[in-house]
Amino acid sequence: MSVIHNSPLNIEQIERNFREIAPPLTQAEAILESNRCVYCYDAPCTRACPTHIDVPAFIKKIASGNLRGSARVIFDANPIGATCARVCPVDVLCEGACVEKTLMDKPIEIGRLQRYATDDAMSKGLELFRPGDSNGKSIGVIGAGPAGLSCAAYLARLGYAVTIYDRRALPGGLDTYGMAEYKMSQGISVGEAGMVERLGVEFKMNTEVGRDVSLEELQTNHDAIFLGTGLGATARLNVSGENLSGVYDALDFIARIKTRDWKSVPLGRTVAVIGAGNTAVDAVTQAKRLGAERVLMIYRRSEREMPAYKYEYELAKKDAVEFCWQTAPVEIIANADNSGVAALRCVRMELGAPDASGRRAAQPVAGSEFDIPCDMIIKALGQSKMRAFLEKIGGIELDAAGRIVVNTETMQTTNPKFFAGGDCVNGGREAVDAAQAGKLAAQGIHGALTGEHVEFAGARVPFIEKIHGEMPLATPAAYDSPATPAQTLGVKSYGGTER
Repeated sequence: MSVIHNSPLNIEQIERNFREIAPPLTQAEAILESNRCVYCYDAPCTRACPTHIDVPAFIKKIASGNLRGSARVIFDANPIGATCARVCPVDVLCEGACVEKTLMDKPIEIGRLQRYATDDAMSKGLELFRPGDSNGKSIGVIGAGPAGLSCAAYLARLGYAVTIYDRRALPGGLDTYGMAEYKMSQGISVGEAGMVERLGVEFKMNTEVGRDVSLEELQTNHDAIFLGTGLGATARLNVSGENLSGVYDALDFIARIKTRDWKSVPLGRTVAVIGAGNTAVDAVTQAKRLGAERVLMIYRRSEREMPAYKYEYELAKKDAVEFCWQTAPVEIIANADNSGVAALRCVRMELGAPDASGRRAAQPVAGSEFDIPCDMIIKALGQSKMRAFLEKIGGIELDAAGRIVVNTETMQTTNPKFFAGGDCVNGGREAVDAAQAGKLAAQGIHGALTGEHVEFAGARVPFIEKIHGEMPLATPAAYDSPATPAQTLGVKSYGGTER
């Protein structure tokens, strides 16, 4: 018997379809893979990682059996290292820069090794870092996503009393609610938030700023405030029929899947997903894995201009998704009794000169309208900016696209009491970029409140003074040292005493 309306699959089949696509390494596999690493002198993988994790160091510790030390290297530079091990586009970041990719066409599996070490630490409940001695100062963090969690973790290690406010029931932001279930379950990001909580950070979930607590209260109660608010609702199509039953936002659709309450997940027999970014890929692949008979991706430009990563696109192709290139929706047609969707009316598009984004502008072809019969439509057009909320905060400048303007070194906004990072600043990038922004903001907040400069592991691309025109990252001998990455690079590490 079907557990989802319009799905021919049973629970066992659905559960099988949503197993992790990158299973964990066994101990033997991890040791073998870690010994493939040549521990590069200049570590291009470390440079390519936005949080600049000392990749050779954590891999060598795996090879020597020091999993605790390996996890500590990772989490020291990235408090959401377990999440990033699963969802980072490693083929264009660390693994894409791996010299073994060039030499052998087979990069070291850095992502899976990172997962191996972080999973071990989390499963054992290891306390890798301690909160710093209280300095009597208080910080408010709006948003429990990757940027907020990262900022809070580093501030707690510096001795601040940190409170995180989030309107959702669970912490983690899009890592908890917006990642495809076959990439990562909610338990991982929630578990990382638990690690942050054990540093003494207070979480106030189901708390919306502006409704349950005012901005004025936060400014009164805290010495500084970090904005990790992310983005707003999915952008609208602005076409007739958009409010019909059967039309869903991609993030809402994915969030329902994340509960694994399969009976609550909506599904049509023919599903049309509008958009071609990574979230759109997550939507089409999951609709197919839920048992939809036919799934189509609708995109107004060509395959060449699609914003999704190549490996995401390949995944969708393997799941037998159909692609409608240079196609744009103009109307959603209701069924006979006006109770739902019957078809998506589209128009063919032709591509012209590149627009402001660098992609070729798309223009409709006159008289080319046609209908795609479907009974479910998912909008994956990106998220709108939170202008209305941000404009309530006096003195914060937004750019033309609605993003918060910050000092990129300190993440301080034009209102000196507010700092910001993550999607609300960059417009929507990877979780690892948000983690780095949170780290920089913690340093910036500490500097603004105390005048003291601190630098956490991976705060910048590490390097030693140029010697004879060379720029090494660290000596090979340093990788055998029990010191933390920050100490290896001559930077003081705060709140990081090992237990």
